[in-house]
Amino acid sequence: MRFKNKVVIVTGAGSGIGETTAIKFAKEGAKVVIADIDPKNGKRVSDIISKSNGSALFVETNVASFETVNQMVDKTSIEFGSPDILINNAGINVFGEPLNMPDSEWKRAFSVDLDGVWFGCKAVLPHMLKKNKGCIVNVASVHGIQIIPNCFPYPVAKHGVIGLTKALAVDYASKGIKINSISPGYIDTPIVERFFQTKPNPQEARKEAENHQPIKRMGTTDEIANVIMFMSSDECNYMIGANIVVDGGITLRMHENDDTGAG
Repeated sequence: MRFKNKVVIVTGAGSGIGETTAIKFAKEGAKVVIADIDPKNGKRVSDIISKSNGSALFVETNVASFETVNQMVDKTSIEFGSPDILINNAGINVFGEPLNMPDSEWKRAFSVDLDGVWFGCKAVLPHMLKKNKGCIVNVASVHGIQIIPNCFPYPVAKHGVIGLTKALAVDYASKGIKINSISPGYIDTPIVERFFQTKPNPQEARKEAENHQPIKRMGTTDEIANVIMFMSSDECNYMIGANIVVDGGITLRMHENDDTGAG
């Protein structure tokens, strides 16, 4: 019960990593706010927690709107109390060819994947500063440390998330607030499954992705949530502005070996 009576906000908690993380926090005693744009999934996760005698509140939230995010944090304070922990998990995949991609797609990617993270931080920091204590974990990506071809502009936004994390961490560390980020690799989530379904042979695409991993499989949401839980706990209060890579070793590879053996 590391998080007994702690108030935790998880954005994008209606599925995938966010869902698993929210449920784990609740099992360890936290009061969890499910902040998601999808009412059906958000309520579903909230009900899962409530039926297990946990404490959860669903608040429909569009992280691309600061007004909406701020209202969600205000409702959190009214229902549960001032937030102790924020997990900025909400995100979308936007991939396109740079010169052919409409400006609207660029803006859509950044509005969720970077602005959404900043808006979450901006909304909770005043509450945390009043207590001189708080924790924020921003979910970045391996796209934030290496470039995978044909994924523009997603990696640009994720590089920004890591930069934002470091900048805020330095400014608020002396005020009792720790801010870090986590960069997952290929994780078996609904959003990844939807990506595979866009391919001519989804099963083949999945197998190819798995074979690219040194570990020969994709990660699980449990494996990411476990690290987020550790980063949010008092067990790692000396970790400031870090970006933890949890990717099964995929970013250790510069390229695939070819038949010539050339380096």
